[in-house]
Amino acid sequence: MSTAAAPAGAAHPAPAGAGAASMLTLNNVEVIYDDVILVLRGLSLEVPEGKVVALLGSNGAGKSTTLKAVSGLLPSEHGEVTDGKIHFAGEDITRVDASDRVTRGMSLCMEGRHVFEHLSVAENLVAGAYTRSGKESAEDLDKVYEFFPKLADMRARIAGYLSGGEQQMLAIGRALMSRPKLLMLDEPSLGLAPLLVQEIFGYIKRLNTETGLTVLVIEQNARRALEVADHGYIMEQGRIVLEGPAAELRENPDVKEFYLGLGEEGGRKSYRDVKHYKRRKRWL
Repeated sequence: MSTAAAPAGAAHPAPAGAGAASMLTLNNVEVIYDDVILVLRGLSLEVPEGKVVALLGSNGAGKSTTLKAVSGLLPSEHGEVTDGKIHFAGEDITRVDASDRVTRGMSLCMEGRHVFEHLSVAENLVAGAYTRSGKESAEDLDKVYEFFPKLADMRARIAGYLSGGEQQMLAIGRALMSRPKLLMLDEPSLGLAPLLVQEIFGYIKRLNTETGLTVLVIEQNARRALEVADHGYIMEQGRIVLEGPAAELRENPDVKEFYLGLGEEGGRKSYRDVKHYKRRKRWL
C-alpha cells in the first residue's frame, strides 16, 4: 500500500486491482475553473472492472470535481481538464461530451439525489432509460423493482414526498435504468440517518456482488465506504495522498485518526492537537 503522495510527474496510477481490467483510469488529470482556479493537481486513480472503489476526503478536497471531470459535466461550471487523460473501457474520453459518456455506459448519482420531485417513482425510473428502447426499458424497470421492493410498492407515489433514504434508492434505481458499466455515486450518505446509511451501502455492495457492476463511490463517511469497497483512495487538496486495499486502509493509523475518528490510543483529540493535524500526517 502506498503511504505517500504520488510525484506530480508520475506517469501511471497505482493498480487498484491486480489481474482486473481497468474500467476507468485517470492519469495525471488537472482541472482548472474559470481559467484560474486549479482544483485537481495531477490526480491519478484506477477503477478496475467489477470492483467497488471509494474516493474519500474532506470538503473541498476535489472529490466532486473528480466526478464531474469523469462524467463530462465540467463545462457547465466553467471548468476544464487542462492536462492528463481519462480512459473509460479502454478508450480516451477526455474530450467526449457528457451525453456520449452516458451512451458508452457511465451513470452518475449526483450529490443531493436530484430526483424529479413532481414525477412519480415510476416516471422517474423511466426517465433514466431514455437511451434504451421501450422493450428494454420495461425489462430494466422490472429488474429495478425486484432489487428495490420498496420502490415497487411506491411506484405511483410522487417522488417529492419520499423520505431521503427512499429518494436515494430512487436515484440509484434511475441510474441503473441505463444499464451502466460504471455507476458513480456522489455522497450517497448525505443527510441520511445512520440506519439508512447502512441500508444504502448494503444495496451498493449487493449490486456489485450480485451483478458485477463496477462502482466508484465518493464519500466523507469513510467508515461505511471502506466497509463495502475493495480499494480506496484518500484525496487532499486535489491530489491522492494515500491509496490501498480497503481492508488495509481501515487499519492504517492515519486513516483511523483523521477519517475514522479513532486515534491510536482510542481517545478524543484536543483542539490543540486537531488544529495542528496536517503537520503530523505521515503522508505530508
